[in-house]
Amino acid sequence: MAMTVINPATGERAGSYEELLPEQVDEAIRHAHEAQLSWRCENFSTRARLMKRAADILRERRGKLAELMAMEMGKPLREGNAEIDKCAWVCEYYAEHAERHLEDEIILSDFSKSYITYQALGVVLAVMPWNFPFWQVFRFAAPSLMAGNAGLLKHASNVPGCALAIEEVFEQAGFPFGLFQTLLISSAQVGRIIENPRVMAVTLTGSTPAGQAVARSAGEVLKKVVLELGGSDPYLILDDADLELAVDACVTSRLLNAGQSCIAAKRFIVDETLRSSFERKMVEKMAGFEPANPLAEGTLLGPMARQDLRDEVHHQVLASIDKGAQLLLGGKVPAGPGAYYPPTVLTGVQEGMPAYDEEIFGPVAAIISARGEKDAIRIANDTVFGLGAAVFTKDLARGERIAARDLAAGSCFVNDFVRSDPRLPFGGIKESGYGRELHREGIREFVNIKTVALR
Repeated sequence: MAMTVINPATGERAGSYEELLPEQVDEAIRHAHEAQLSWRCENFSTRARLMKRAADILRERRGKLAELMAMEMGKPLREGNAEIDKCAWVCEYYAEHAERHLEDEIILSDFSKSYITYQALGVVLAVMPWNFPFWQVFRFAAPSLMAGNAGLLKHASNVPGCALAIEEVFEQAGFPFGLFQTLLISSAQVGRIIENPRVMAVTLTGSTPAGQAVARSAGEVLKKVVLELGGSDPYLILDDADLELAVDACVTSRLLNAGQSCIAAKRFIVDETLRSSFERKMVEKMAGFEPANPLAEGTLLGPMARQDLRDEVHHQVLASIDKGAQLLLGGKVPAGPGAYYPPTVLTGVQEGMPAYDEEIFGPVAAIISARGEKDAIRIANDTVFGLGAAVFTKDLARGERIAARDLAAGSCFVNDFVRSDPRLPFGGIKESGYGRELHREGIREFVNIKTVALR
């Protein structure tokens, strides 16, 4: 079978790629296993040298890779260039810090000597999404390869060109043959890959249903899993918030990547004393973003990645309005080709509406009124998700208390929008998944944490 790429800006066919047959996949797994047996014995300086070269190649090809993203999933060039820079950063971060993150730890005990050592697991399968087609992969690949593992990438079917480009970066950086491979396959083959005894672990970034399916498959064969799933991030606008700062951060987060981000701001929980002012400023700011061709210089908001995804977002908007939400901006599918959707603002959002209960993976802001701090915290935590959250207040001690103690999420920011950073652990709780990526915790997910004791 073939994977067909549809340009989301035009609706036209942009390429076709042949899927691998099961026997070709088995051969790729064998090569990865063999490569890893040697790679795990390489010292950190050798691994770091190649990883830094990968960072150099990414920067050299930044423009072309950004164009590829724009063509396959609609990301504006400005955002695509920034994504490639971030990928280079994570490569350099782990090249510089992997050895320290995995150095042996001496433990005082009744033994003459006892310590913890960290050993690579082997071949790790990564099932990755289309929304950040380079960053999601590199934030897994950089720590995994630096730890001594091999990587197999099953990418989303609408970004096969990006997937192959990533493999090429590692190949041209000088990594051993087979150590990192892209598998152009459908989701139907993922289960049998997980079952392969040479595959030791799996990581997935994607939807909650996809995570549940992978977790079931991995659980049956008792293999380690890391899951970064959906989110419906709450942003709390407290009664003493700086509205200009809050609105700027909220709009930036909500419209980044056309709203197609797990950690995008999605539910805006506003103290009732500020609601009307917040609505006015939010609408004014959101209205300044006009969806346009992602390949055009200066475009800030591109199309959504696929028309079916755009249609699902529109259905959620209409269903929320049918249940009583008020439309302040947008909410209409534009005429013409492409998967475009306008910045949309809903207010009066309440429990029982899709805009309250579900993740809306598009440029839609849901405003929810709160009666004070305790009510805002209650609403923020009233979700099956727990990926990110933010608090806006002029009282930093108040904001820190709420972020650190009261909000049920993996990342909580004060007076800024939630983002991932190689220096900070990243991941969620509840139906947003489990395990962590980035920083020390990320590189330690796919290693054997081994105790050694001597009498």
